[in-house]
Amino acid sequence: MEEKKVLIVDDQNGIRILLMEVFSSEGYRTYQAANGKLALEIVRGESPDLVLLDMKIPGMDGLEILRHIKEVNPDIKVIMMTAYGELDMIKQARDLGALMHFTKPFDIDEMRGAVNMQLRGSSVV
Repeated sequence: MEEKKVLIVDDQNGIRILLMEVFSSEGYRTYQAANGKLALEIVRGESPDLVLLDMKIPGMDGLEILRHIKEVNPDIKVIMMTAYGELDMIKQARDLGALMHFTKPFDIDEMRGAVNMQLRGSSVV
């Protein structure tokens, strides 16, 4: 079975490190990006199976990054992360193809379960 790839896009280094450790230990190949430009380079070069995408990123916001990801490859699954309860932005993200969102601080086990469900078709925790 081919190793699934997860890209973590967040401007907060601590969150990227945490999520990379969690998903590496789950057996995924992980990539990280602190901004939209780098995220899109990784999307084009590595074609990740799933992207964990922060809504608020300096320079290019999560919705703009999401739009570009879906232009590059509409099959890439995207889960949004947000520190705010921006319901209108969350709705826009869903309209653009995001599967779901997690509000920070999120429950890491819930996120692990959601990612496993999307990539393996099971919610094994």
